[in-house]
Amino acid sequence: MGAITAARGDGLTIGKLSQLTGVNIETIRYYEKIKVLPIPSRAENGRRMYGPMERRILAFVRRSRELGFSLDEIRALLRLGGPEKASCREVREIAAHHLDDIRAKINDLRKLERLLTKTVAQCTGTTAPECPVLDILDVQRSK
Repeated sequence: MGAITAARGDGLTIGKLSQLTGVNIETIRYYEKIKVLPIPSRAENGRRMYGPMERRILAFVRRSRELGFSLDEIRALLRLGGPEKASCREVREIAAHHLDDIRAKINDLRKLERLLTKTVAQCTGTTAPECPVLDILDVQRSK
């Protein structure tokens, strides 16, 4: 009955929305609280009811988070896709900034990979007091 009700446009409960989008119920409530997701209407019994727009926004937010966008960046993208409709240039600026951040993280990860590769190669497998891996992780050990 729930799927039929939702298909007629009567709305989705928070549990059904969570199930359909793969977003935890507490996360959905958090997104509402911080105004990333609009506050839903309420049924007569007080339950939150969501429609296709909220489902689409939540799917957008989830995918954006998977790609590493910050909540502020997601808010900006949602505003740009709203009634005022942003230019592609504005969206491109946000994405380009995010791309710069990703490239910096990749650079940091490559440095970390080189350091760990070198350190693991030095590890003899003997007792922990003489472990180069622990030495680079614990600043106090290497002193």
